[in-house]
Amino acid sequence: MIDVNNETDYEVDEIEFSELATYVLREMHVADGAELAIMFVDEPAMEQLHIQWMDEPGPTDVLSFPMDELRPGTPDEPTPAGLLGDIVVCPTVAERQAVTAGHSPAEEMLLLTTHGILHLLGYDHVEPEEEKEMFALQRRLLLTFLAERG
Repeated sequence: MIDVNNETDYEVDEIEFSELATYVLREMHVADGAELAIMFVDEPAMEQLHIQWMDEPGPTDVLSFPMDELRPGTPDEPTPAGLLGDIVVCPTVAERQAVTAGHSPAEEMLLLTTHGILHLLGYDHVEPEEEKEMFALQRRLLLTFLAERG
């Protein structure tokens, strides 16, 4: 079950984010029924979370809060359904980053959501090799999702 909740005045296509999450989880071989919450918050709320959980000032673009520590499965052995966790995205921070990156705010938020899901599945980007693997995977997942949507 994927729950998308927009707590901002920013326009977000909640259905698209639910479809993206469903796609990414299917591609990562997580069984149907895994629970994931995606929340969009304003900068003050994101800054509060950033300080509380990361001990860093200012708002950030995306935060992930894993629950059951689920990991990607395989086609033969999908990850059992469970409580994957929560992803929190800040649309106004994403909008600023999108300008720098040269794409739309919606694409930036889809990228951040994909990034957040991969974090929930145990991916990280602390080491250069981890970063290379994670960023290549998130790019492939997002591009194939967008291509399939037409």
